[in-house]
Amino acid sequence: MLIEIDQNNPEYPKIKQTVDILKNCGVIAYPTDTIYGFGCDIFCKEAIDRIYKIKKKKASGFSFIVPDLKEVSKYAIVPDNAYKMMKRALPGPFTFIFKATKLVPKQLIPNKKTVAIRIPDNKICLEITKLLGNPIISTSINVTGEPHFSDPLEIEKLFGDQADLIVDAGILENDPSTVIDFSTDSPVIVRQGKGDVTLFE
Repeated sequence: MLIEIDQNNPEYPKIKQTVDILKNCGVIAYPTDTIYGFGCDIFCKEAIDRIYKIKKKKASGFSFIVPDLKEVSKYAIVPDNAYKMMKRALPGPFTFIFKATKLVPKQLIPNKKTVAIRIPDNKICLEITKLLGNPIISTSINVTGEPHFSDPLEIEKLFGDQADLIVDAGILENDPSTVIDFSTDSPVIVRQGKGDVTLFE
């Protein structure tokens, strides 16, 4: 099923429809400020397993989206210097790696002690997480090792029988987030993507 949601003014009934699917352990495809992602409630083991299967990915972990900095502190140990940089950069096209707290489900960080978190500059996914009350998985829409998809109609054609809902916000730029690791003594840029890295110098 595909529904169109306005990126600038997300319609509440459509956001609620999306959240109802997530509450029932559904899997969605949704827009961020970078590329489209597969998502589910991070506390739904069944849905996480489905996303691993869709992407043909080994259980090596997923990043997830929270609506604000207050929520980050529930799932990550955030150093003071990182918090100051994040306040300047977020919401925005960045993924941050931190040491994880005990609240993070083991499915998201198998064999690891770190977690990857995003606060995208996209009203749709932020409104979804706010109404859901839990973070949602954020992983690119593709089969692992293959190109990302940024056209919702193409996503519906290729993955429509595997996702419970596809949120259509138009075609996005195929430009992933910049990944910054704050789990060590000084920040390390793991991947240069969309976003101004000078904010972290």
